[in-house]
Amino acid sequence: MSANQQLVETLARSEIFLDYERAYSEAMQLPLTLRAVETWQLPYHGKRMENSFCALTAEKSQTCAACLQFQEDLGRDALDKPATRTCAFGLCETAVPVKLGLQTIGFLQTGQVLRTPPTEKSFQQAVRFAKKLEVDIDNQVMKQAYFTTPVISQRKLDTATSLLTIFADHLAMKSNQLYVQTTHAESPVISKAKEYIGNHCSEQLSLRQVSSAVNLSLFYFSKQFRKATGLSFTQFVSRTRIEKAKNSLLNPNMRVSEIAYAVGFQSLTHFNRVFKKIVRQSPTDYRGNFSAGV
Repeated sequence: MSANQQLVETLARSEIFLDYERAYSEAMQLPLTLRAVETWQLPYHGKRMENSFCALTAEKSQTCAACLQFQEDLGRDALDKPATRTCAFGLCETAVPVKLGLQTIGFLQTGQVLRTPPTEKSFQQAVRFAKKLEVDIDNQVMKQAYFTTPVISQRKLDTATSLLTIFADHLAMKSNQLYVQTTHAESPVISKAKEYIGNHCSEQLSLRQVSSAVNLSLFYFSKQFRKATGLSFTQFVSRTRIEKAKNSLLNPNMRVSEIAYAVGFQSLTHFNRVFKKIVRQSPTDYRGNFSAGV
C-alpha cells in the first residue's frame, strides 16, 4: 500500500469524515465514500445508502469488472476538478478530488442514482448491456432493485457537488496535518509499538505492557502515541481488532462470537458496540453485505 493510500485510509477512519459521512447521507439520502486514487475496489461496498441494484450487479465478475473500469474512468475525469459520469447501466456518480498540496490523493464520491425516472425501456437497455458481458439480469429481483433506484435532479446534484467540494477543502487541510505527523512525528519506537499491537491484539493488551515492550515510560509513551496516531491507546487497539474482525467476517463458517473472542474482545456485547461505532453497521449486517454478493 502506498503512502497516499495509507493517508486516505487514515482520513476515512477519522472522526471528521465519519461524522460528515453520516450527516451527508442522512441529509441528502445519498451514499458517500472516500477512496484513494490508486484503489481498485468498489467504493460503496458496505456503505450506508448503497444502491441495491449496483450491489447485485457486482455479484458477477464480468459486471463487477465493468463497474471497476467505470470507477477508473471517473477518477481520471476528476483528477483536477469535480466530475460526473454515467455508467453503462444508466446510473451516475460524482467524484470530487481531495488534495495533498497540489497532488490529488483521493476522491469524495457520491451517486449510484438515476437522472431520470426508471422505465421499462431504460431497464431493457441495462439488460442488453449485461447480456453483452454474458450476464443475465432480466429477472424480478434485479428489476425491482433497478426501479427502486433513487432519481436525482440537476439541482440536487449541484448541491451535493458543492457540499463535497467544501468538505474536500477541509480534508485537504487534515491530510496535510496527517502527512506531517506520519513523515516527521512518528518515530521508530511508535512504529515498533504499532507492530507489537498488531501481533498481540488478540491478547489482553495494556498500555503498560506495550510501553514496556518499546522501553518507554508509561506516561511518555501514552503522550507520544496519541500525538503520532491521533488516537488513544485504547482506540487504536480497538480499531486494530476491528480491522482483523472485518477480514474474519468474510469466512461464513466462523460465528460472530468466535471472531469477537479471536480478535481480543472479552465480551460479544462490547465487540458489537465497538464494531458498530467504528464501521457504522453491525457485524451481522457487514457480513450480510458480502454474502449478498457486494
